[in-house]
Amino acid sequence: MDGSTNNLVEATIDELQGAMTRGHLTVRGLVEGYLARIEAYDRHGPTFNAILAINKNALSEADRQDRELALHGRLTGPLHGVPVVVKDQVETAGVVTTFGSIAMDGYVPSADATVIAQLRKAGAIILAKTAMPDFATSWFSYSSKSGVTKNPYDLTRDPGGSSSGTAAALAASLGLAGIGADTGGSIRVPASFNSLVGVRVTPGLISRRGVSALVAFLDTAGPMARTVRDAALLLDSMVGYDPGDEYTSAYIAARPPARYSSVLDADALNGARIGVVRQAFGAQADPDCASVNSVIEGALNVMTAAGATVVDVEIPTLDDFMASTALYLTHSRHDLNQFLAERPSLPYSAVEDIVRDGKYHPALEWLKAMAKGPVTPSDDPAYFPKMAARERFQRAVVNAMARASVAVLVYPAVQVVAPTRSELDGGRWTVEAFPTNTMIAPQAGLPAATVPAGATPAGLPVGLEILGLPYDEPTVLTIAYAFEHMAHARIVPASAPEL
Repeated sequence: MDGSTNNLVEATIDELQGAMTRGHLTVRGLVEGYLARIEAYDRHGPTFNAILAINKNALSEADRQDRELALHGRLTGPLHGVPVVVKDQVETAGVVTTFGSIAMDGYVPSADATVIAQLRKAGAIILAKTAMPDFATSWFSYSSKSGVTKNPYDLTRDPGGSSSGTAAALAASLGLAGIGADTGGSIRVPASFNSLVGVRVTPGLISRRGVSALVAFLDTAGPMARTVRDAALLLDSMVGYDPGDEYTSAYIAARPPARYSSVLDADALNGARIGVVRQAFGAQADPDCASVNSVIEGALNVMTAAGATVVDVEIPTLDDFMASTALYLTHSRHDLNQFLAERPSLPYSAVEDIVRDGKYHPALEWLKAMAKGPVTPSDDPAYFPKMAARERFQRAVVNAMARASVAVLVYPAVQVVAPTRSELDGGRWTVEAFPTNTMIAPQAGLPAATVPAGATPAGLPVGLEILGLPYDEPTVLTIAYAFEHMAHARIVPASAPEL
């Protein structure tokens, strides 16, 4: 690699930082390379429509880091020179942040979200903001601000939501790593559809300050990347206690390792017991589900070949728990309105006013339903029973794992492949009825990661979800890393080749 390399397809953090320290690559050259790819593939060519706004200071920040490397002879932080694309749900000082909504046009935060401040401190360069559905209210990419985003593996398909733009951008190597946010699966659904790694941590390990709310106690930002190690390197700099977010007491309780990237073990599957949740597989009689099931069975074979013992584990009354612990519409109006009201410079302070004025994408039926939710969550008679059911659900999952003596549970992240635009426009799938398994982890209060499991015969990516015990992100990540090491399952989209 030279100082102005365009050879960025599938590049990793370690590779590019190694090139920097050897003097074969500058941070400016790296940023310019990604900007060129954004111009070629997001603005032109296949026009993924993944990028909303470019950080106008990215190149000057790159120059500063190049000067510091030349002066000190070493990288100035663990993420030195890493260009990161950020979901528009996360506030970025000096860069327009709209939360995917035309109702927020022109809003430029005066301060970074805590997680962005931490990434900058670690040396990351905020390259761009990425597309998302209005206020993260869909599994699909419909946005009043950006329209729809294309899936790099099949331009007629959706990339999944709500971290749509981050997923499409990383799949096509328009950035080195990315930030998404996840309430019920908004990191892991698009990770599954774009052959990516997506990590949902226990809420509170990463500060929520500056990240727009959907369900406060379920919300978390998280890393998205093309490899598990890159995701772990990003996570190392994202976690931490924040006095401005009381939920980060979870970080103190978790007692996490000093660096998640240090616990990764390529041999972790050897001798491990892995639980398979067959209840979470789609019906074999459905061709859409059967193709996903086949890929997941192949992933299980890889685990067995690596020395793991794979056993079936049943979660008692799983479907009942999924219904009895769902609090999305109960909480969302209150939590988003509270977030908006704390920012008096915003054009709107209530989702019901946004809906009244038609300032949202018309396909977002869930946003309309959210605007009719209770003003206060406890106004819903089912509120307290559902909160209590969450604890019972977590106990049921943990007890099932304990009885089977398994380290993690695995299942398809989503029971189907990425839907086509015509399927979505025609109403085949709705947010409420979409067959995703990503809500298991948040509703049970457990960490999970999605990793590439392979692809269907049509070349469509399938994600494997790995679910862990409370606060056991290290085991989730090291199992994911060992599987990645053995499976080599990530596929590269043909729609964005090297320039």
